[in-house]
Amino acid sequence: MKALRSLSELLSVKKTLAERAAAAARSAAEARAAAAREQRERHLFALTVGPVQPLRSGASEPLRRPQAEPLPRQRELDEAAVLRETISDELDVEWLLETDDALSYRREGIGPEVVRKLRRGVWSIQAQQDLHGLRRDQAREQLGAFLRESVRRGLRCVRVIHGKGNGSPGREPVLKSKVKTWLVQKDEVMAFAQARAADGGHGALLVLLRSSEPAATAANQAHTRMLKMIRPSPE
Repeated sequence: MKALRSLSELLSVKKTLAERAAAAARSAAEARAAAAREQRERHLFALTVGPVQPLRSGASEPLRRPQAEPLPRQRELDEAAVLRETISDELDVEWLLETDDALSYRREGIGPEVVRKLRRGVWSIQAQQDLHGLRRDQAREQLGAFLRESVRRGLRCVRVIHGKGNGSPGREPVLKSKVKTWLVQKDEVMAFAQARAADGGHGALLVLLRSSEPAATAANQAHTRMLKMIRPSPE
């Protein structure tokens, strides 16, 4: 019986050793597989990135964040101030307007045929500015900016919408007379006339703008001198 127990113990020990050997073999196989996988990943990374060189100590530079462009707020405020000073609300321009129902306007040196063409819609409208519903100061500034930008783009015929006054007290267009006063004072304006019914009728003006040719510049200078003579002096 003692020999049998020894044989049984021997078999148990043998089995234990075999299990340990199998576990060690599995661990070794897993380690080899992991090493092979890591090697493949490194090789793939090297192929993707290409040859690299280590940075020298102290050779790196700190990352600089791009600075935002400063907004020209002061320039915008200055331009708005100049616009308010150069366009008067009190200038009497009625005597400069043509004595017709539409009270059209043409600068000195511009023939009456120009106004007739504006009324007939001969020139196509290239841009428009809607001032309807704006306060007086807002409308004045937007009109000035619109005229400058239109001339800069080389536009010749634009539409300015001042409204028909349907929602105003007494059903009178608040901006209509103001817009005409401002337009007469602007060097960019050569002529204007009430729009056709299809283009806005009593609620809009068609405005002919100057070109950038030297002749137009000379006419603008003469117009400016005339306005300085008739503009009321500050008290």
